[in-house]
Amino acid sequence: MCGIVGLFLKDRALEPKLGAMLSGMLSVMCDRGPDSAGFAVYGSGKGAEVKLTLRSAEAKSLDVVAERLAAALDTPVSSTLRDSHLVIALSADMEDAARLWLAGNRPDVKVVGAGQRMELYKEVGRPDQVAGRFGLAEMSGTHGIGHTRMATESAVTTNGAHPFSTGADQCLVHNGSLSNHNQVRRTLVREGVAIETENDSEVAAGYLTWKMREGASLKEALEASLKDLDGFYTFVVGTETGFAVLRDPIACKPAVMAETEDYVAFGSEYRALAGLPGIDKARVWEPEPATVYAWERA
Repeated sequence: MCGIVGLFLKDRALEPKLGAMLSGMLSVMCDRGPDSAGFAVYGSGKGAEVKLTLRSAEAKSLDVVAERLAAALDTPVSSTLRDSHLVIALSADMEDAARLWLAGNRPDVKVVGAGQRMELYKEVGRPDQVAGRFGLAEMSGTHGIGHTRMATESAVTTNGAHPFSTGADQCLVHNGSLSNHNQVRRTLVREGVAIETENDSEVAAGYLTWKMREGASLKEALEASLKDLDGFYTFVVGTETGFAVLRDPIACKPAVMAETEDYVAFGSEYRALAGLPGIDKARVWEPEPATVYAWERA
């Protein structure tokens, strides 16, 4: 029984409030997943740069990473430290070299997300406290997704927390369980998709990455998942330009959506949406089974 939320802003004037709105939604879902939490925020970015969100078990050990990486690669690297995560930004053509340097010199540091606009944070602990540690309420952006976890099939660890990201500016949160994830994992590994945990949700994220690498749109990849992924699930997916929602054909996991002229919001329960501005005037509905809902901004 996990909790998932998503928020997509249509009104640019709300962008400075994205983090505060998403933080409120995430905190309401504490009792659906009290052991760990995470979120992804799509903020500003530069076309020539890539952001890498790095995580270490000891936040202090991240202090020198950007400086040493810049010196080793002889390239400018900017950084922002948030608790146990460090976001670095560098020229996009240096991403592979940066990953190689990290693997060889700082194997304790994990890359949890990458892209031009996405920053991804997750940790063990109560969701409201996790949001506070990373300063979610102060973040701005166009859209974001979040997850509160109640671990039922794997250990309570940061690695097992959502969101999962296996592609640039793409991540996924999941409520439910996949029954054929081990079979799909083997296929993904053969196809060169890196899967680092035993969590079935990372397999779902990797599946979408694989399909989109083959040329499918996000909508087409999600529609294909209805045939290839067995189980019960609700997915909320973030991309550089928007977000999407999909429930399995049975749709036994709770889900509710709301749309106004200013935003589109998703929550596992309506109470996650109840504090949003203008919710009393929103169109509120339960997403249909096996139907992809997607919104994008240019």
